[in-house]
Amino acid sequence: MDQINQQDSSTVSTGIRTAAFSVHIFTALGAGIALIALLEAVREHWAAMFWWLGAALAIDALDGPLARRLDVARLQPNWSGDVLDLVVDFVTYVFVPAYAITASGLLLPTTAALLGVGIATSGALYFADRRMKSADNHFRGFPGLWNVAAFYLFLLHPPLAVSSLAAAALIAATFLPFHVLHPMRVVRLRWLTLSLIAIWAVLAANALANDFDVGAWIKIVLCAIAIYVVASDAAIRVLRSTKA
Repeated sequence: MDQINQQDSSTVSTGIRTAAFSVHIFTALGAGIALIALLEAVREHWAAMFWWLGAALAIDALDGPLARRLDVARLQPNWSGDVLDLVVDFVTYVFVPAYAITASGLLLPTTAALLGVGIATSGALYFADRRMKSADNHFRGFPGLWNVAAFYLFLLHPPLAVSSLAAAALIAATFLPFHVLHPMRVVRLRWLTLSLIAIWAVLAANALANDFDVGAWIKIVLCAIAIYVVASDAAIRVLRSTKA
């Protein structure tokens, strides 16, 4: 009887460990999706590329809560979820978007390759920076969200000089000590943040479904939400200092 109980316990333990490792597989799947996104970018199927990058973004949003729920760090100590997450994030947030921005004709031809190198290099340095997040879970500096930056360049399609200056400014902003809202982890005004992110997702999906051919009001709302994410922390700090 004791032997049977031990066998049952072993089976359960193996099942739990397998479930925990499946979270690592789920995270790593983002790298495979990044490859598909890159193939679409090479074919200049830009909207399709963003759909795949959106799928990778969804995986990134889900794998953390799953890992914590299944206690992956304890059950699979030989595999670093943090390192895996950073590797996948680099290719989905930085590398594939860097190619798209460089190859899409949105930048001045004389600056495109140099800015592409700058995006990839600054993104790699950012993901290696141990100070990338503040104690209250804000990002420090521009958080390497080149997938989002690329989306706005395709959506707004500004003049080439403006796009090039914007890319250069974001590269520099990677190293500046300002705080950017983490939509999922910052507690302050989380209800508002999550509501705006849900609206953003719907409108962004609409833009992709229409190959970025959408009305001005959609572009205005999408830009307003981006401004909220980037500038809300600074605005709150200014208001607090004014009251003090």
